[in-house]
Order: sequence, then C-alpha cells, then structure tokens
Amino acid sequence: MHLILLSGGSGKRLWPLSNDSRSKQFLKLLPSDKKLNRPISMLQRTWQQLQNTNLTGSTVVSTSKSQIDMIHNQIGTSVPLVIEPSKRDTYPAIALSSLYLYSVKSVPEDEIVVVMPVDSYVEDEFFQHVKNLGEILQGSNADLALIGINPTFPSEKYGYIVPSDFNKPEQNKNVQTVRCFKEKPTYGQAKQLISEGALWNSGVFAFKLDYILKSLKERGIALNYAELLQTYSHLPARSFDYEIVENTKNIVVVSYNGAWKDLGTWNTLTEEMGASIIGKGIMSSDCNNVHIINELDIPVSVLGLSDLIVAVSPDGILVSDKKESPRVKEIADQFDNRPMYEERRWGWYRVLDFTKYSDTKEVLTKRIGVTAGKNLSYQKHYHRSEVWTIIKGKGLFVLNGKILKIQEGDVLQIPAGALHGIKAITDLEFIEVQAGSELIEEDIVRIFMEWEDIEAHCKNTKMIRKKIGDLND
Repeated sequence: MHLILLSGGSGKRLWPLSNDSRSKQFLKLLPSDKKLNRPISMLQRTWQQLQNTNLTGSTVVSTSKSQIDMIHNQIGTSVPLVIEPSKRDTYPAIALSSLYLYSVKSVPEDEIVVVMPVDSYVEDEFFQHVKNLGEILQGSNADLALIGINPTFPSEKYGYIVPSDFNKPEQNKNVQTVRCFKEKPTYGQAKQLISEGALWNSGVFAFKLDYILKSLKERGIALNYAELLQTYSHLPARSFDYEIVENTKNIVVVSYNGAWKDLGTWNTLTEEMGASIIGKGIMSSDCNNVHIINELDIPVSVLGLSDLIVAVSPDGILVSDKKESPRVKEIADQFDNRPMYEERRWGWYRVLDFTKYSDTKEVLTKRIGVTAGKNLSYQKHYHRSEVWTIIKGKGLFVLNGKILKIQEGDVLQIPAGALHGIKAITDLEFIEVQAGSELIEEDIVRIFMEWEDIEAHCKNTKMIRKKIGDLND
C-alpha cells in the first residue's frame, strides 16, 4: 500500500497567521508530545502519527512549489515530494502523484493507493483504519473505498456520504455501499441525512493504481510522469470528488467512531491548543475562553473579556468573537499584501518594513533567522544590493568565492550582481536591507544550494586566482 498525503492548498481562514504561502497545516499551534517542549503544526502531528503506525516509508507528499521549504523545515528533507508545476485542484494533484508512483517508483498497477489530507486531526487509531482500507477494497471488489466519520451533530460545513443499505438489518454497518454524496447541506438537511445513516466525509479514500491510470488513458494522457509535468495545465482544475468519486458507481465506505475534527477555523483550532497564550501576552483572571496567539515581540493584553480569539502576526491583527471567527476570510480577502512571514528550509524570515520611494527605488527590510548547520544558497541579484547586519550567532559568509568568518556586530555589503551566501555555525540572525528597482523572488539566481558545493567552488576559485597571480608575477 502507498499513501499520498495532500498538502497543496492555501487559505485565509486562519488569517492573519495563514496566507497564500503559509497554509494552516504549517502553523505551530498544537501541543507536542512529551519529547518536544514546543507547539507543533498539523503537518508535524500527522507525520508523527504516520511514523507511529509505520506508514512514512510508503508515503509521498503532494504539494506546491511555495511549500517545499516549509515541508523540509518541519519534517525533514528525506520526505518524497511530488511538486505541482502550478496550483490546480485535488484531481490533477492526485493524478500527478499516481503517475509518479507508476512511472518513477515502478509501483505495480494493482497496488493499493490511499489518499488523505495532511491536516486531518485524529487519534493514532484512525491510521489503523487507513491501513485496513486496502483489505476492504480488495474484499469488496469496489473501485473506491472511503472512510466516513460517524457524525456527532448536524454540521453544515462538512460533506456527507449517504449509504445505500442503511435500513437492511443484515447489512454489515461497518462497511457499506455508497448511494450518493451531499456537500455542505443546510442544518435541516444535515439532520435528515444523519437519520438516514449518513457519515461525514473524511477526505480519505483508497483505489487501485490502475483505476486512476484508466481515467488518464481515457483523456489521451501518456502514462509518463515527466510528460504530465509538461502538460499539467491540460488536466481539468477540479476536485477528485467531483471528477472521479461522484462519477464512480461501485464505492464502499467504512465507518469510524473515534474523534475526528476539521481545524480549519479559529474557534475549532483553539479547542485543541495546549496553551491559551502563545507568544507575548497577558490576560486578566476574569477572562474566560480567550486565546492569544502573538508572533510579534510586542505584548498583547486582554482584560475582562470572554469567548475571544486574538491573533497577531506581521500580516495583521485579528480580534474576534470565537463563534464569528469563520467570517475572517471575508476580511482577509480585502488584503493583497506580500506575505510578511515565511518558513524556509534553512529557517525563517519576517518582513519589518517595505517602502517604495519611486518607480525605480524600493527598500525592503527583513529579520532573517538561519538554523545552526543550515545555509542560504549561493546566489546573486541583478536588480538590488543588500546590507546584512549580524545580530545573533556565528557563521560563515561567502562573497564572490571568498569565505569569511562572521559574528554578532558584523556588517556585510553585497553589491548587485555579487555572488553570496551564508551558513550558520550557531543559530544565526541578521537584518537584511534590500535596495533596488525590483525586490522580487524572481530576482534570485541560485548557483549552488548545498554548502559543500559552495566550499568546493570557492576552493577551485582560490586555486585559479593563485595560478593567475603566479602567471602575473
């Protein structure tokens, strides 16, 4: 059995912490296990659970280009990633991942593939059900096998799976055939669906690899991963549910009775947080059901209020009644600013200030943190110069082939066009001031990613310079 973990989405339902580049699964707000004395993200929690049930060895993560660094930062660089060339929807993402398994990893066509979202909030027991999906699919001769959640209340925000044979007493109620689906019903419809034995749709399903390959063949798509990367935009930008599941007749669903939760809004997420205050914050003793999440270095105080979420990040400040917090997307959609905080494979950065003086002059100031042992790439920029002021730690700085030791208090000048990079010996922080005409990600030309390659290049450059010097002498 192979598992595809979907991690390509973005959203603003947890604004101001979540944005187009930092999705909800990367927010470190959940309590960790006893080994770590710090909050963890949904991604890290799910990955730990996959490790606990020995599923990581057969898992690939489907994601977008913008999330590569955050995934590497949070769960390591050894995780196999299937990277979408552009953001589409779950059907293209699953099709691409399936072809990766088939044409790159040489997985047989009759192998079972399980797909699940990266942000499922469940107990470890749930992953035993995931493991059993293969046997259920084989035993039922179905085309798809789904996991449905026994609903605990009539929810209007979940999708429902309606079984075919709920009223038959001889029917095995744990595994049933599926009659139809209902997406986000009204409250009254949800009550009726539950009375008919409908289950919440967990978004977890299994199929034989051949099943998705057939759908690609029908569209005239060659079963080759490299080719699909080139023609990815030709796939319909639709969800797997609409494109495949709802057009499949032979489906079974297995019910799950344990805890399951969608942590997609502040009111549901705060119910699972291990602390009422993360970051600098104070609340008075008469506050009830209040949570403060503060990513800035300024203190936040709450006095005499209840049922409140206060979320503070470089992207903005939210103060909301918890029940009304799902409406935050209405507000967040009105902002179209650059992300002010991002995690990268080497650490993180926070935007401190951005000023545009004219059409040809911009200044961007960042605070950058590089984890000990990590490095930024060896790179250059055509349209900007940079000044780095080291404020914490020790490291190595390379400029045009020369490596220097650096420490707190050093100021490093990087002219436009100069090749440069940095490695942290201890945890390192510096203030970066960019000045130029185009302060954009596209103005980065990366030469080497790994520090070993940078050192080897600098060694060769030094030898060449020495030979040239000897000749001049």
